[in-house]
Amino acid sequence: MYNRQKVYEYAEKWAHNRNPRYYNYESIGGDCTNFGSQCIFAGCNQMNYAKNIGWYYINGNSKSPSWTGVEFLFKFLISNKGAGPKGKAVNIDKLNVGDIIQLSFDGVKFSHTLVVIKNGIDIYNTYIAAHTDDVFGKGIYEYNFKKYRCVHILD
Repeated sequence: MYNRQKVYEYAEKWAHNRNPRYYNYESIGGDCTNFGSQCIFAGCNQMNYAKNIGWYYINGNSKSPSWTGVEFLFKFLISNKGAGPKGKAVNIDKLNVGDIIQLSFDGVKFSHTLVVIKNGIDIYNTYIAAHTDDVFGKGIYEYNFKKYRCVHILD
């Protein structure tokens, strides 16, 4: 069972800090998806250690591409049939606390992962937590993006 309260509590605790258990990727491409994965893990407490298609973190050098990569996380969540979290692409009005939003700033490539901490019916009523630009309680509408996509983590 996905514990959305634990996701919220983790995001609140670590949005403006770094959990020393995890490597900080901010200086080598960004830490947003790493933080998103940490939040999801706080809610599901189960990794998927499948070598090429899994979602796991052992240390900064031993992790799956889906743990830190925007596209890889999306593909893992919506196609996972094994252990760990499973997701479904949905409209923004179907999101809950602990779900994921990914942004495309150029309209082509998705490059930023956000964790929902307060869900609403549109971008003006949905608030997130994220790393790289460390935020907790920022509105989606405050970003200058061209496209977004939403993933509901299944219970």
